[in-house]
Amino acid sequence: MTGAEQAVRGRALMLLKADAALAALVHGVFDGVPARASAPYVSVGAAEGSDWGTKDRAGREVRLSVVLHGQGAGLDDAAARRIDAVVGGLRGAAEGWEIVAARVVRTRFAFARDGGWRHELVVRCRCLAD
Repeated sequence: MTGAEQAVRGRALMLLKADAALAALVHGVFDGVPARASAPYVSVGAAEGSDWGTKDRAGREVRLSVVLHGQGAGLDDAAARRIDAVVGGLRGAAEGWEIVAARVVRTRFAFARDGGWRHELVVRCRCLAD
């Protein structure tokens, strides 16, 4: 993982954990899938990067997976909408990088055998080195 991927993950975790409205809807926001947590909760997963540089500046496009984990029939659209709203706040300075664009580019919803479900949001961030 390069510095841009780490910077995007760190900023996403900070913003998601600091959001009071999201905190009221889930039991926690975690870096990766926790060993023990009760649903609903949010996990910030894999970050995949590719070159997005310019002629005179280094740049990376980072795709970050943010997953809302739930249980039972109560599909929590409010928490997913809140995550989507927080994504816009990713723009800005982050550990030596400037996140110049951030948006949800793909969502995926799936049920699990144990009665749980996962709502994955893939966030695309375009970053330029400071």
